[in-house]
Amino acid sequence: MSTNYQSLPSWAYNSEAFFELEKQHLFLGSWQLVCHLSNIPNNGDYFTFELFNERVMAIRGHDGAVRAFHNVCAHRAARLLDGDSGNCGKRLTCPYHNWGYDLEGNLTNVPYRDQFVDFDESQNGLVPVEMEIFQGFIFVRLKAADGPSVADQFAPYLEEIKPYRFEELEPMARVVMRPRNVNWKQIADNYVDALHIPIAHPGLSALVGNSYGVEVGGDGGYIHKMWSDVRKTRKNTLSNRLYDQVLPTMDHLSADKQRHWVYYRLWPNLAFDVYPEQMDFMQFIPISATTTMIRELPYALPDDRREVQIARYLNWRINRQVNAEDTDLISRVQDGMGTSGYSSGPLAKTEVCLIDSAEKIRTAMPVSRLSQKPEEQDMAAINQQMLL
Repeated sequence: MSTNYQSLPSWAYNSEAFFELEKQHLFLGSWQLVCHLSNIPNNGDYFTFELFNERVMAIRGHDGAVRAFHNVCAHRAARLLDGDSGNCGKRLTCPYHNWGYDLEGNLTNVPYRDQFVDFDESQNGLVPVEMEIFQGFIFVRLKAADGPSVADQFAPYLEEIKPYRFEELEPMARVVMRPRNVNWKQIADNYVDALHIPIAHPGLSALVGNSYGVEVGGDGGYIHKMWSDVRKTRKNTLSNRLYDQVLPTMDHLSADKQRHWVYYRLWPNLAFDVYPEQMDFMQFIPISATTTMIRELPYALPDDRREVQIARYLNWRINRQVNAEDTDLISRVQDGMGTSGYSSGPLAKTEVCLIDSAEKIRTAMPVSRLSQKPEEQDMAAINQQMLL
């Protein structure tokens, strides 16, 4: 890791031209989470995902297998499936011209078939998307890349996540989309910033005390890990006290994990928050250089105990307060990035995740090494020259 412990230049947080580079060099070749297998348990069940102008669906076929396809008709590119999720029945039908596909992606119905010359149905099925199922979660990659699989990225932590039984998780709610008027890196940076917790999150800090830790895991550092123990509380607030009192013993976890909270960030924009009683994922979906959508969905092992239900509510209450505090913080930083009084700032040597994030971006897009912002129309060309 470089000894240049410096943040990225402020212009990298508001340049649309740099954002276009990030699309190509960071996001389209990275693994993106669609949903969990439990979200689509039946034949014909589907779940959709969108990133930039790409539309993807994961669908369970007649054979019970899950596949991922581009959510566009092969005829005129109309969107086939609407909404976050649903069941399409025994086939997919395009609402534009009634072209039909089976659940395995094969073209099965073409109205006015005789009007198409030299037409081959086998070459006009749904276009597959690269997919990986890891611990029950369905990931897709929209652009061919040399990067490791999700399983390889999580390799350093496979044993420690095993007791949480990710494969058996079930959704607790529908997808929630939370818009934020900031660059995606503001949210991602804040997620792995441990130094702000004692100052900006009095409730969370009271809960975890000085037990908060951070590390960059494995070869390539694709996982940023944070953790804390809620028993090491410094302040006896009502929600903290009730959470510790109410949450019963979770039989699938060892004693040291009964009050252990752990967070995994999968580079570049996916976060898993893992608690004794549930887990949440957050996906930082970039919309523009200054707009991001946070995509959230909670999961849990089936457990009808009243104490567990109360603990989940208290968890939500604690984290909603943290979320509100973070929303204010990242907005303050985004505003500051647009002023003439800031260009870049120093990073403490303990801010290992922030340092690693900045280095990954500098490596992928070397134009970000420049302190002075290039002209927007020159950004791509300069970056290409620096890559050579």
